[in-house]
Amino acid sequence: MKAAILEKTNLPLVIKNIQYMPLEYGQVLIKLHYSGVCHSQLMEARGNRGEDKFLPHLLGHEGTGEVIDIGDGVTKVKKGDKVILGWIKSSGIEANPPKYLSENQIINAGRVTTFNEMAVVSENRLTLLPEGIPFDIGVLFGCAIPTGAGIVINELQPKENAKIAVFGLGGIGLVSLMATNLYNPKMLIAVDVEDTKLELAKKFGATHTINPKKIDNVVQKIKELTEGGCDYCIEASGLANVIEQSFESLNNNGLTIFASHPKHGDKISLDPFDLICGKQIRGSWGGSSNPDMDIPHFAKLYLDGKLPLELLLSKIYSLDDINEALNDLENRKINRALIKM
Repeated sequence: MKAAILEKTNLPLVIKNIQYMPLEYGQVLIKLHYSGVCHSQLMEARGNRGEDKFLPHLLGHEGTGEVIDIGDGVTKVKKGDKVILGWIKSSGIEANPPKYLSENQIINAGRVTTFNEMAVVSENRLTLLPEGIPFDIGVLFGCAIPTGAGIVINELQPKENAKIAVFGLGGIGLVSLMATNLYNPKMLIAVDVEDTKLELAKKFGATHTINPKKIDNVVQKIKELTEGGCDYCIEASGLANVIEQSFESLNNNGLTIFASHPKHGDKISLDPFDLICGKQIRGSWGGSSNPDMDIPHFAKLYLDGKLPLELLLSKIYSLDDINEALNDLENRKINRALIKM
């Protein structure tokens, strides 16, 4: 089978044929239909997560596919099942990470990878694809939706008529923006450096948009619009200074939740007096989602027309064009890329 391999950071992924080993306890063999491409893979490929001790290895943590075979102990899925692959743990066995072979070389992998035509995946990284969800849309349920919608529904749970700002309109930020509309905010501010994403945010219910490249002070502008600051901020840009801006944009009873992952070594700086005054900030691990319970709920929201996810999908690439997809993501040409196997 064909796979995209990270052999060295800061170099293009290499397309090679690989072989999988016999399935071990708790492992499942998946034929991939689609994979997502997000900033997590971009950060790994560019070496922004610090030293990579597992090279060469496979990438990708959100996808859809079909079960081809199961290892001993697997009861959650069976051959022929349509499934979502995601990095957030669900029920099932935590299997050993698989290894692959390519030209007599060992290729490492995590418990889920999706930049390969077939993947050996741990049972607890799989969720059944809900009825009515197509394979392409289903990819978003592997990361962007559990994290983005989960931040709002599981963690933020904003009060009605709240003033909310979303910083960073990648997949997670845009899904968060959609989900806030379930709570009838009084004001919904979208912040991003790309005007095309800000226009898209208006379709998702943003009442105001801000491009930081076009104004001197984002925090001051938000405080003017909100007459004192936001009740809630969601930060998904992946930049430490934007996490700081989101915290500074709160009123004294406000809460910032961030899901972004700044590059290794970056720190954030906060005024401790703001914390004493009542502002709060915390990070989110996958939107506190439980895929087995939350994915069916998120799927119903989509099927009921409350999460217009089709608008997120920018472009479909082949696996051979994976480096083009990463470059387009890095250069902000796309929202969410799909790799079609």
